[in-house]
Amino acid sequence: MKTHVKKADDEGTSLLLSNLRGLIQEARERVVRVVDAVQVQTCWEIGRHIVEFEQGGSARADYGTRLLSTLASSLAAEFGRGFDVWNLRYMRLFYKAFPIRDALRPELSWTHYRTLLRVEGESARQWYMQEAASQGWTTRALERQISTLYYERLLTSSDRKAVEGEATSNIAPLQTPRDFVRDPVILEFLGLPSVGKLLEADLERRCSTICRSFCSNSAEVLRL
Repeated sequence: MKTHVKKADDEGTSLLLSNLRGLIQEARERVVRVVDAVQVQTCWEIGRHIVEFEQGGSARADYGTRLLSTLASSLAAEFGRGFDVWNLRYMRLFYKAFPIRDALRPELSWTHYRTLLRVEGESARQWYMQEAASQGWTTRALERQISTLYYERLLTSSDRKAVEGEATSNIAPLQTPRDFVRDPVILEFLGLPSVGKLLEADLERRCSTICRSFCSNSAEVLRL
């Protein structure tokens, strides 16, 4: 009798652990999606402000060669290296490549979009964006598809099914979930230190602030 009770308890504990793991993983995925959305929107807006400032007359256009360095020296000092010259340059390019914010795919992260900026052709860039979102490609999978000229090979191939099957098989090992706490791009955006120096309280506080800001902004948009 005791053996049956112990077995039932073990099975119940295993089921409880499974449910708790699912809840924790789902919560982490929601946090990542919110941070991704906020980061992409922020980078797009920063790029828009920079481009519009640069377009504000010949004097500003001449000043534009020094603008990013001037901005980065202040922003990086205050908010971290996620806003250094290199990243500001990406944000400016991001706005120029995707000038319509509503056309962005919310499923993609800032790292996805930085990767897409390497694609020179507009049609190819748009295609990779749509496929990455609809197929759920990780950034590593997207990088591989771009580097192997997946879009271009599909256009010229007489056997699209074979090309698609091969590409899907090759990126399968790259389709692994992101580790939020170890994502350096997100940590830079949040202004947090590297993983070795990261305190749990800092992470919780910054994520809480971003989530509240995102929900507030979303509610404001809905009211408009």
